[in-house]
Amino acid sequence: MSSNDFSQFSLLDLFHQEAENQAAALTRGLLALERAPADSARLEELMRAAHSLKGAARIVGLDAAVQVAHAMEDCFVAAQKGRIVLSAEAVDVLLKSVDLFGRIAQTPEQQFDIWKRENAGEIEQAVASVNALSVSSAAPPPAAETAEPVPAPKRPEPSPAPAEPVPSPAASPKAAGDRVLRVAAESLNRLLGLAGEALVESRWMTPYAASLLRLKRQQAKLSSTLEALRESLTGRNLDEQTLSRLADAQRQAAACVRALGDRHGELELSARRSASLAHRLYREALASRMRPFADGIQGFHRVVRDLARSLGKEVQLRIAGESTPVDRDVLERLEAPLGHLLRNAVDHGMETPQERIRAGKPREGSLRLEARHASGLLSIVIEDDGRGIDLENLRRAVVAKKYTTAEVAQTLSEEELVDFLFLPGFSLRDQVTEISGRGVGLDVVQNMVKSVGGSVRVVNQPGLGVRLQIQLPLTLSVMRFLLVEVAGEPYAIPLARLARTLQVGRGEIEVLEGREHVPFEGQRVGLVSAAQIFGKNRAGASEELAVVILGDRAKRFGVVVDRFLGEQQLVVAPLDPRLGKIKDINAGALMPDGTPVLILDVDDLVRSVELLVSGGRLDRVQPLETQAAGGRRKRVLVVDDSLTVRELERKLIGNAGYEVEVSIDGMDGWNAVRTQPFDLVVTDIDMPRLDGIELVRLIKNDPRLKTLPVMIVSYKDRPEDRSRGLEAGADYYLTKGSFHDETLLNGVQDLIGEAQSPAESQVL
Repeated sequence: MSSNDFSQFSLLDLFHQEAENQAAALTRGLLALERAPADSARLEELMRAAHSLKGAARIVGLDAAVQVAHAMEDCFVAAQKGRIVLSAEAVDVLLKSVDLFGRIAQTPEQQFDIWKRENAGEIEQAVASVNALSVSSAAPPPAAETAEPVPAPKRPEPSPAPAEPVPSPAASPKAAGDRVLRVAAESLNRLLGLAGEALVESRWMTPYAASLLRLKRQQAKLSSTLEALRESLTGRNLDEQTLSRLADAQRQAAACVRALGDRHGELELSARRSASLAHRLYREALASRMRPFADGIQGFHRVVRDLARSLGKEVQLRIAGESTPVDRDVLERLEAPLGHLLRNAVDHGMETPQERIRAGKPREGSLRLEARHASGLLSIVIEDDGRGIDLENLRRAVVAKKYTTAEVAQTLSEEELVDFLFLPGFSLRDQVTEISGRGVGLDVVQNMVKSVGGSVRVVNQPGLGVRLQIQLPLTLSVMRFLLVEVAGEPYAIPLARLARTLQVGRGEIEVLEGREHVPFEGQRVGLVSAAQIFGKNRAGASEELAVVILGDRAKRFGVVVDRFLGEQQLVVAPLDPRLGKIKDINAGALMPDGTPVLILDVDDLVRSVELLVSGGRLDRVQPLETQAAGGRRKRVLVVDDSLTVRELERKLIGNAGYEVEVSIDGMDGWNAVRTQPFDLVVTDIDMPRLDGIELVRLIKNDPRLKTLPVMIVSYKDRPEDRSRGLEAGADYYLTKGSFHDETLLNGVQDLIGEAQSPAESQVL
């Protein structure tokens, strides 16, 4: 196929492609012309675009499109000759005609006659509106141009030299390049996957070459040893045959060294060539998925312009980095969120011209959209010079919508306040309009960014504007991961989804409300074992825990893994769709040595942790303490929904030498006694989810736990209350209103003895 061979496309396909490109050019030109109405070069470009569209529409028999394009061409010619000046209102009319032309171009051929009949009035109105811009003051144009075009038969065969030929799509950005070929997205994905596998396979020869080099060194050492041995035996009373054999062995070893050296050199050269070829193949396959940033933002100038005019504002959108390559999948997901952000900036951020003048600002607002590559990520910045975010107004809105109390709202930092803007349904507008007020917008941005492993950062300057920065992976096919090991198996976590990794000493772990926490950035972050999440056996105890902090600031967890394996760039391979959604797993990949690794779904993982927490099924991440000489302290579980009572009982019993765990209610206590060994349970009666009486019954009805002593400590001191507790199986009943420190400790010792039994003390 030659560079301009488009024989595989139908004429209507070519027309649709041409119409899309020229409509984009008309939109850009009209928006620019609005700022410089007398720009002759811009008027010339617009006239040529309309003229080309008219010729293309005539060839494929779309007479309605011919009429619209012809009217637009007449208008631009009139402006070129100075008969009219295209005002903002005139640009509005012309832009509506461009929209209509786009609808005409996208209507399937088999439905066009029906569409034309249904929209005949709209087409006539559009032609009349455009003609009205120039007819009143325009001299009669040449007959060739003003004569009503004769509709050509639909879809005629093109003549070898038509009067108005269709411009070659190869000249347009969409079809630029030496060749044009239709390739399914799935084929490109498979090609990239194979290229990634080739890249992984090419690395396999590097360790093999290194092992061959080690073998060469060992062989050289053997040759030297044989040479030294032969020399040391020369002159001694040894027969010639023995010396000859030693010499032969030494020569063979030396020859082996040379052969290994030659093969190693060849293998190294082959490895370098293979790696270079694999890298080139991968880069080319990856490049086939990339599109310029401009492809996803073509309508944004128009969106900003129309919205600003409808609100009585003046805003200019400037776009930088239009040629920045972006992964096709990322670009497709970007269009809607970026549109939300731009509309939000114009509606909420920008002032009216009068307000800007009073504030000492230029009459026209400035809105900037930029895309660039930075630090291996795609960085997108949306920045305006508007009024900024009114933090006090935001604080009042947070309280009014009952997200928090007025007292707490006063303590929130700017970063914490801004986070509320990203909540679903949150809006600063009291009334719903066609543009805003429903609270849909920033949460869409947040969800999209999180779905691809990115981040959003807002910098607010009250009175001066807002800068919003989005960081996304360059491609969804190749990403950097943290490799971790859980129960002897590797897993990959996207680096962009991590808050931090920590090495935590066991002494740094705090126990609060019966759960283990570590301090992180002024918060207590709960710990959970990755092995428990995946249903695997935990590794043995170690002095330090490897912790991965996941989730956002409002909902963070520390996931404990066995060890960190380092960072690695991996090619993401989607799982077979026949497997369905696998819990906590997002995709797969191959490590450099060819080992398969599963990529974790961070959002799913956080949900799994939340289920463990809400169900009270969290295991401890560190083993129970034991005495160095083999004895152990007796363990007591305190179950009470009152923080004050829990802490009082924990301190009293703990100070007596017992090891104490706490649970916040009966259900939490029931889960604890089923998963950990205890010598005694001390429980309240009135508690949510599961009261103390039911907890006692469950323990005493369980064959494994029925011998576990249970003490009830309750404010209920009536005889019938005591009878209920003892009938349920409690071994001791104590009222909170009557016991002193000694009373509680005496009851504990009566049931299970001292913190350490005499036999264990003798061992110590």
